[in-house]
Amino acid sequence: MGNVSRIGPFTTALWRYPGKGGWTFAIVPKRNAPPATRPWGRTPVVAMVDGVSWKTSVFRDSKSDRSLLPVPVNRRAGKDSGDTVTVTLEYETDEG
Repeated sequence: MGNVSRIGPFTTALWRYPGKGGWTFAIVPKRNAPPATRPWGRTPVVAMVDGVSWKTSVFRDSKSDRSLLPVPVNRRAGKDSGDTVTVTLEYETDEG
C-alpha cells in the first residue's frame, strides 16, 4: 500500500457536460491534477468539495486536455454549473 498525497485546497468552477442528463464536474487545474493511475486516465481519490467528502475518481478528458472531478447533486449544496467550489483531493501513491 502506498502513501497518501493531498492536493489543495484550491478553488475552481463547476461545469456541466452538455446534453440531456449531462454530469456536473469540478474542473481540476493542470497544476492540481493527480497523476493518472488507472486505465482511461482515471485516478481514485477521496474528494472534498466545500467541506463534503466522498470516494470517487478524477478523469482525464482528452478532448479538452483537462481533468474533471464528477460532483453529484447531493454533494453540491445547491450549486450548479458556473458556481465556484473549494476542492481538496487525496490519492494513494506507490512511493515509499
